[in-house]
Amino acid sequence: GLSGLLERSFLGDTGFGKLFLKGGNFMWWLLIIAIIGLVFILERLWTLNRAKVNTRKLIGTVITTLKTEGVQAAAEECQRWRGPIAAILYSGLQKADKGDEAVEKAIGTAGVIEMSFLERGLVWVSSVTTIAPLLGFLGTVSGMINAFEAIAASEQVNAKLVASGISEALITTATGLVLAIPATIAHNYFVSRVDRIVIDM
Repeated sequence: GLSGLLERSFLGDTGFGKLFLKGGNFMWWLLIIAIIGLVFILERLWTLNRAKVNTRKLIGTVITTLKTEGVQAAAEECQRWRGPIAAILYSGLQKADKGDEAVEKAIGTAGVIEMSFLERGLVWVSSVTTIAPLLGFLGTVSGMINAFEAIAASEQVNAKLVASGISEALITTATGLVLAIPATIAHNYFVSRVDRIVIDM
């Protein structure tokens, strides 16, 4: 299987490879969780970085264009800027001829859409913070069961047999926590970034 392939590859000889193999089958599930977490963390970093604009400069430019060249030119100016604030201003300007109520409704609708776009993917990062430690604990429990079965089956129980079985079982818990800690930091950072953008919106 996959464990055999890893053992035969150059990674199997490294410290990480040996530790991974010692952790048992649950390490593969933790690897999948780690990849999912990494993909969504990178995706959110890219998305939220693109959402960041100089709000004061954008609004100043739009107001100046609105006063000098009119509504359509101001709407076109919004399209030159990236991010949710420009999209919201564009939605409002598109309804400028329909009255204040229509403008407010358009801005409100655009705000909800942009906010959901900013928050999309955060649930996956949050899931890593919850699932990784649980999978780690489950792997440890499974490893403990195997370790105690080996102890029960052994004619001669020694400290080395007990210690090696338990240390191998604890590898998955350690891995789960190692994955959960950076994912929690990333999630909290993204939430604070989204909050700041929402305040600007």
